[in-house]
Amino acid sequence: MKLGELKPAVKKETRKRVGRGVGSGLGKTSGKGHKGQKARSGGGVRRGFEGGQTPLYRRLPKRGFTNIHAKTYTEVTLTMLNKATTEEVTAESLLADGIITKINDGIVVLATGNLEKKLTVKAKRFTKSAQEKIEALGGKTEVI
Repeated sequence: MKLGELKPAVKKETRKRVGRGVGSGLGKTSGKGHKGQKARSGGGVRRGFEGGQTPLYRRLPKRGFTNIHAKTYTEVTLTMLNKATTEEVTAESLLADGIITKINDGIVVLATGNLEKKLTVKAKRFTKSAQEKIEALGGKTEVI
């Protein structure tokens, strides 16, 4: 192999060279046709423009709102807590173990499934039944 013989792994698409003569197929008007708004320099319409007709985003009714103060919690079940490697379970330890992928605004422990070992769990929130199941095994729950 020589430097001059190197080729890309995937064949590169040759770019269109517009306005380079009639023989190229993209000469003269460069594929834009004759006159009109789209043929002009900087021509074209903005996104959502419908030729003067009231655009769809203005015709449709607006409903509800987005609460900018809303909290998003990562849900953790008791079945997921069984996979924890440490005795003291926090959001960071769950992330390190690969049990959860994102912490968001904290974790909430749900009572889905059964817990099989004694754990100290630190989370933002617990459901009542999850708290009872953890404490029934001699574990502790701590609200951060």
